[in-house]
Amino acid sequence: MTSLNDLPIRDDLRGREPYGAPQLDVPVALNTNENPYPPSDRLVKALAEAVADVAGGLNRYPDRDAVALREDLAAFLNGDTPGAGLTARQVWAANGSNEILLQILQAFGGPGRGALGFEPSYSMHPIITRVSGTRWIDAHRDEDFGLDPGRAVAAVEEHRPDVVFLTSPNNPTGTALPLEAIEAVLDAAPGMVVVDEAYAEFRRAGTPSALTLLPGRPRLIVTRTMSKAFAMAGTRLGYLAADPAVVDALQLVRLPYHLSAVTQAVARTALAHEADLLSTVGMLRRERDDLVAWLRAEGFEVADSDANFVLFGRFPDRERVWRALLGKGVLIRQVGPPEWLRVSVGTPEEMAAFRNAIKESL
Repeated sequence: MTSLNDLPIRDDLRGREPYGAPQLDVPVALNTNENPYPPSDRLVKALAEAVADVAGGLNRYPDRDAVALREDLAAFLNGDTPGAGLTARQVWAANGSNEILLQILQAFGGPGRGALGFEPSYSMHPIITRVSGTRWIDAHRDEDFGLDPGRAVAAVEEHRPDVVFLTSPNNPTGTALPLEAIEAVLDAAPGMVVVDEAYAEFRRAGTPSALTLLPGRPRLIVTRTMSKAFAMAGTRLGYLAADPAVVDALQLVRLPYHLSAVTQAVARTALAHEADLLSTVGMLRRERDDLVAWLRAEGFEVADSDANFVLFGRFPDRERVWRALLGKGVLIRQVGPPEWLRVSVGTPEEMAAFRNAIKESL
């Protein structure tokens, strides 16, 4: 039987493992940071009607530049961050934020160039970086998973990366960055600075978005997704806000007609039902804060979280704890620092099952 290494695969891909969280059929799945609340019956009906409307034209290519969708995304971001003043020319969309990240690296990274990130952070950043032929540079976060501006600037000045990844709120720790740290990196970075805000809608009150820094900063990119707060993980729609010149650069590398007519219709319908979909965000924030308080009362170390998940520890053998929880029908994630585990915030019933399982497992 032929193995992967028998093929003339790129040398830099040999021995690597593909990305993937366990996909197991369990009663309580709390490992991929999905919104646990499915679309309402009203939205399901609207989605079916939207798909039916475009179905008759599927013999034709979709709008190559997704202009109407980008207009809707700009309107959403302007409502999310008053004063942002974004237009469709400043917004770009793709199949999930991972494709957005890949396009950024195709345009601004590549062979002979480097991208820097502060780990522990989103595990796809180094994977996509290397897949694009870009050198990955690991600069670590602080012990509390924050990012001291001075230390961050020192790492940027030492390595002079072409792309810097900042994740806020950070995955897997949940930590949000102060704008001062982002501004300091922006001032020091010679290339592009990407602020990954996949979990931005879950941030605590008073935590600003990097969108407020966009005016006058053409090397800043802020990425978002509809997979988390919007409960549209199955849609695969990621997007960014940046200077129009950045959008022009990404159009040089994007594949033709990369967003299907169905994806565009579903995403636009979801945005039209924004209030319905985002109505669960407040509940998930409260559930998260209650979980943090409970875990700390039980004696665990817990990272402050502005996301819809919580990193907690420490475990001399986290594999044993993870398997014990799985044996009770609760699936969480082994990710990040070796002694820590991450649990997504679910429904009250799912969180009650998690609490019972972790107490019994320990």
